[in-house]
Amino acid sequence: MYKGGKNTVKRFAICLAVVMAVMSFTGCGRLEYSMPYSTDLAVSAYNVVTKQYTERLEPFATDLCVVTENITNDANVDMSQATAAILFDLNEREVMYAKNAHERLHPASLTKVMTALIAIKNAPLDKVLTATDAVTITESGAQLCGLKSGDTMTLDQALHILLMYSANDVAMLIAENIGGTTEHFMEMMNEEAKRLGATNTNFCNPHGLTQDGHYTTAYDLYLIFNEAVKYDSFNEIIHMTSYQTVYYDRNGNPKELEFETSNLFLRGHYQSPDNVTVIGGKTGTTNAAGHCLMLLSKDTNGSPYVSVILCSEARDILYTEMTDLLDEINN
Repeated sequence: MYKGGKNTVKRFAICLAVVMAVMSFTGCGRLEYSMPYSTDLAVSAYNVVTKQYTERLEPFATDLCVVTENITNDANVDMSQATAAILFDLNEREVMYAKNAHERLHPASLTKVMTALIAIKNAPLDKVLTATDAVTITESGAQLCGLKSGDTMTLDQALHILLMYSANDVAMLIAENIGGTTEHFMEMMNEEAKRLGATNTNFCNPHGLTQDGHYTTAYDLYLIFNEAVKYDSFNEIIHMTSYQTVYYDRNGNPKELEFETSNLFLRGHYQSPDNVTVIGGKTGTTNAAGHCLMLLSKDTNGSPYVSVILCSEARDILYTEMTDLLDEINN
């Protein structure tokens, strides 16, 4: 090999070592860096390592709130009757309150946010869904809209009933029609959870009724909700106070359905703090999960916040706790 060739290889090796050293120190924070030199060879070495040359290394959680410990210093927030709770400022990516954010708990019908997210991402809203015997749920106290095998409705109708009325039979309708089978839909839900970084989550059903191995955390629910609110159809539904529709039985006969949202802030039964507007969210209740609530709210400037409370003792306590939590936005 001629002398110039040896020098070129040597320079390439040095540049490659420097670039990899820079990469090894970037960690998980948002670190900007600039090349201490600017040669074509340096850029080429970087391309060999990463396949793509960019000016900034972006970590996974750059645009997310991150919780590493409890943040419960404010004595005005009494969360003694709830197992877990969080309040996040989405614009500032600030953790305003956090209690047991990573504790695995039963989520009850907050599960349905992921069910809706998978459906919205994988099918058009005008897709017609047909019920099978899978919609037959016999668990005592389970919320149902009364679906029978052969009934049909659009995905748009089903999502309204799922998120506002929290019907468990509609969750099964969505799972079978979007996933092909309920089992495959569960795989889709759990794959999406992993993609979003919700690593303390495992879904065993699409509705949230109590089942061994079905769990998530307040933080993981934030990750899922944060993704769902990117879709206009989801935001529109969770903001509605009432809904009426007509779907059809196997013989084409109409079946009317009318209901109000299960969110008592939207129905006016409870008032949010001054300067805070509840946009919408999801409720959930089972014996194992207790009383659960997840909300999207905004302040007077329109800045968004996500709040989650899991496993509260009673419904009135849950809404009192959530009101106290939302009042942190004003502090």
